[in-house]
Amino acid sequence: MHRERAPHLEKGDPVQLRQTSTLECLKTSAIGANLDLMTDETKFHALLRDQIRSEFTASQQYTAIAVWLDDQDLPQLAAHFYAQALEERNHAMSMVQYMLDNDLQATIPGIDEVKNDFSSVEDVVSLALTQEKQVTEQITTLARTARDEGDYLGEQFMQWFLKEQVEEVASMTTLLTIVRRAGDDLFHIEDFVARELARGEAADATAPAVAGGRV
Repeated sequence: MHRERAPHLEKGDPVQLRQTSTLECLKTSAIGANLDLMTDETKFHALLRDQIRSEFTASQQYTAIAVWLDDQDLPQLAAHFYAQALEERNHAMSMVQYMLDNDLQATIPGIDEVKNDFSSVEDVVSLALTQEKQVTEQITTLARTARDEGDYLGEQFMQWFLKEQVEEVASMTTLLTIVRRAGDDLFHIEDFVARELARGEAADATAPAVAGGRV
């Protein structure tokens, strides 16, 4: 026996079309929200990749500074900045390790151009302080971005770097003050570095792991 199809199931029925349209809109909205979330979640990672470049650039800048100081026969200052160069390199490789640990693509970038010519020790240390302040701003932006995106692992990771930058800026500010007070008395600067900055520090147990090992 032939049965008539219910009117609301007929092809092109307005009620069915409205229901389908509503479902499609909901699906589209959900997909859009997920895509937005994915985009937000990768912003911190993109900034972290940029920071790896910045840390490697800072390392090379400190190497250039150390070599210039070495050429000026200032061994204590040179040694201090050689050590700073290694520290910045370790920072970069810590970020690389974080990306490896979190199954993110880790790439090693090129670096920006560094300065090799300086007019004085004050010029050198002023540049170093400016660099540390710039890095502090970058690290702060990273931590803020992780928090805004609800990336708690990323935010926790950046906490150590925030603490480190407070110490770095304070140390470089003090060194610049000593350099300015010393004037042309470079031996006074060398003595200060040997006495206050060359002391070996105990390993920081809270420091993040470094890809390939700390140097």
